[in-house]
Amino acid sequence: MHPRPRPSRPSPRSTGTRLPTAADRRRKLSTGTPESRIGHTKGIPLRPPGTVEGVPVEIRRSARRTRSVSAYREGDRTIVLIPARMSEAEERRWVGVMLEKLDAKDRDKERRATRGDAELAERAARLSAQYLDGKARPDSVRWVTNQNSRWGSCTPAEGTIRLSHRLQGMPEYVVDYVLLHELAHLLVPGHGPAFWRLLEAYSRTERARGYLEGVVAADRLPHPSDGDPTA
Repeated sequence: MHPRPRPSRPSPRSTGTRLPTAADRRRKLSTGTPESRIGHTKGIPLRPPGTVEGVPVEIRRSARRTRSVSAYREGDRTIVLIPARMSEAEERRWVGVMLEKLDAKDRDKERRATRGDAELAERAARLSAQYLDGKARPDSVRWVTNQNSRWGSCTPAEGTIRLSHRLQGMPEYVVDYVLLHELAHLLVPGHGPAFWRLLEAYSRTERARGYLEGVVAADRLPHPSDGDPTA
């Protein structure tokens, strides 16, 4: 009698019984179920937003980055982009370095803005003395970045004048015209005959208006309803 063959045990390599390897676990992390992919980009975990010295910071690791580190502001948060293989110790060091760089850039921007506003106020005083007998005396003159449909604005009740940052880099006579235009509004609201008489002494008024109208046409910016590009 021949012995009955003993049933063979499934080999660990057999289909359906293979033991998971480290490669399998990594593959499951990057291509598994939607639940396993939450908080990951191409298998790289995204650090939940935290704070560094009171500053909200979000760390984003990228497999495409090998050595470079960069950072930028996004609303009230700071986003720091680092290589995926960077250690936590290196991460902490680079976050500190990038925050310092961004803070220095912000301080430099504030200094330039303050210096630019001071120079603009001096320029306004000089133009007022030369063309308006010094009668226009604004309480505040500054550059702003939120005026995209007008070159300048004036609030006579508050004595404030604001010039669009888009004027920076334009010819001096153009900036002088816009500033003088707003100074005149401190004395006469609106654009009636009395207002334009105040600007008659400035010989480059028409030339400056033509320059600004050309810029508006080239940029396809909306014209103010009364046709005056500085209003």
